[in-house]
Amino acid sequence: MSVNKDSALKVAEFLLQVKAVKLQPNKPFTWASGLRSPIYCDNRVTLSYPHIRTFIRQELSKVIAQEFAKGDIIVGVATGGIAQGVLVAEELGLPFAYVRPEPKSHGMGNQVEGVIEPGQSVIVVEDLVSTGKSSLNAVDAITAAGGVVKGMVAIFTYGFEDAAKKFKDKNVNLATLTNYDILIEQAVASNYVSEKDLGSLREWRVDPKSWSEKQA
Repeated sequence: MSVNKDSALKVAEFLLQVKAVKLQPNKPFTWASGLRSPIYCDNRVTLSYPHIRTFIRQELSKVIAQEFAKGDIIVGVATGGIAQGVLVAEELGLPFAYVRPEPKSHGMGNQVEGVIEPGQSVIVVEDLVSTGKSSLNAVDAITAAGGVVKGMVAIFTYGFEDAAKKFKDKNVNLATLTNYDILIEQAVASNYVSEKDLGSLREWRVDPKSWSEKQA
C-alpha cells in the first residue's frame, strides 16, 4: 500500500531524531541472528517522547480508518506492538488484545491475551516489520482464536522482498507509516548519513546476507 510521503518523511525524521533508528553503514550492528547490519531499530524509544508518541498514534489511526475501515478490535503484537496498539485502540475507542510470540507455559496457556470474539474483524498493530515471521505468526494465532484479520499497520518496515511475499501469500494487507527507502532519503536530507553511504545502505536491503558477509 502507498504511504503518505509527507507523513512518512516526518515519521522518519522523528525516528532518526530520537535514535529509535540508528544507521551505521561503516560500523555495523550485529543482529540476534548473527547477521551484520547497517541499521538498528527500536521504535519503543518513541514512547518516551509525548509529541512523537501522539503523532504516531494519530497517523496509525488515520491509516486504519483509510485502509481498513476501522475494524472491531485492535490487537498488538508483543512486545513492541502492545503499547502502540493500546494507544491506537484508545484513539479509536476500540477493544484491545495482544498476542504473545508463543502460548504461555503455565496458567491458562494463552497466546492471545484479552478477548477476541469469534468473527470480529481485527486490525493488527506492529512497531516494526522485518522478516515478517513474528508478525504473521501473530496473524495465525488471531485466526485460531476466531478473529478475522482485516490488515496490519506498523510504524516501519525494512521492505524486504521476502517479507512482502510472505504477506502476499498469507493474503494480509500491510500498511506502514514509513519505510526503509524513505528513511534513508530523510537521513541524507538531514545529514545523518552522506550521499556516499547510500550505495551500501541500498545494497544491504537487497541482499542482507551477502552484505553481512562482506563486513566480516
